[in-house]
Amino acid sequence: MSGDASFEEGAERPLNLGAMDADDLGVISALVQDAVLPITEISWQPAARRLALLVNRFRWEDGGRERHGPERVRALLVVDNVIRVASQGIDRKDRGLVLSLLSVSFEPGEDEAGQVLLTLAGDGAIRLEVEALEVTLKDVTRPYKAPSGHVPGHED
Repeated sequence: MSGDASFEEGAERPLNLGAMDADDLGVISALVQDAVLPITEISWQPAARRLALLVNRFRWEDGGRERHGPERVRALLVVDNVIRVASQGIDRKDRGLVLSLLSVSFEPGEDEAGQVLLTLAGDGAIRLEVEALEVTLKDVTRPYKAPSGHVPGHED
């Protein structure tokens, strides 16, 4: 006898998601909240019109956290159709800088163009001018125990 799959069963598989509109991007934003990455893991590829970030994301979707503790997984966050990249509040020369991603949002412009905003902890931000919204999130390693052993928290 078979039944419907549960959310917990799906949570053990690597994520591979795409966003083509602001609603889809909201899902990706929730999944990368509190992701951390060294500044050296940001790759701007102007010829390909792509910005890629290799992040260590907290597994918010993990239904087995009580069983094995908090986990993180390395994932690629890729924004395509990028025309221009700008940042603020980030010392790009500091090769030891570790960034914490708070959210990813889309500000629509004319037609399908707009801006993708990566908001970072500490008043930093990366703004991407895009011709059209196309963002992917793909887990690329197996989950590992979160080094802190804690679930990220935020003051209200």
